[in-house]
Amino acid sequence: MLQYVNVNMDGATIRAVKGSSVLDVAIEYGICIPHLCHVPYLSDIGACRLCIVEHVVNGRSNVTTSCTLNVQEGMVILTNTDRIRKLRRNLAELLVAQAPNSRAIQDIAVRCGVKEVRYPFRNEDCVLCGRCVRVCAEIWKANAKGFVGRGKDRHVDFPFGVRPDFCKQCGACIQLCPMTITPCDGPMKPGEERLCGQCESQLLITEEMPLGSCVWCKLGEGFSCGRYVGAGSRVK
Repeated sequence: MLQYVNVNMDGATIRAVKGSSVLDVAIEYGICIPHLCHVPYLSDIGACRLCIVEHVVNGRSNVTTSCTLNVQEGMVILTNTDRIRKLRRNLAELLVAQAPNSRAIQDIAVRCGVKEVRYPFRNEDCVLCGRCVRVCAEIWKANAKGFVGRGKDRHVDFPFGVRPDFCKQCGACIQLCPMTITPCDGPMKPGEERLCGQCESQLLITEEMPLGSCVWCKLGEGFSCGRYVGAGSRVK
């Protein structure tokens, strides 16, 4: 039997399934928390940090990733404070500077309110979200690829850089990778990277909506936003 807890999220009392993550509950109730590394049917690692919220305990707030924070009775969560929006914009700005040739990341930057990129563009092909590693290990049970190295040398690769025989070549890693969909105008050449921003019109409807509400915009389709997956698969 499912057990439920009461959570105060942005001033509203929400009845949530015990053991669910704050992010899953927010998505289910139409509260927009931008996210990238989260996939509803995979474990959460909080890699992209975009889903940060303020968790208020005894009058003091801590910034934490909502995908790795499970709901508890009486907890207080703030999802769209000025502090959180500023931090998210900076995180999204860093991501789009790192990998501008991803439509998913460009869309996230728009959703987080990024208007300019103050960091040097690096045009890399991986943001270490770990989607490919987790789907390989958790769904296909292959463990054919993983994280290698530390710090600036950290990357995703096969063991010893060679595709192992036990790789099922299912393509799931490619399907979940946010780098597989290029911006609408095509790949940006080195030296010509920019913030796309062409889909900003998707957010015009938010001007008439409560702050932080999900408006079913198209900005989440490129990375399979949890809102599009269905509430039934989000209960852990």
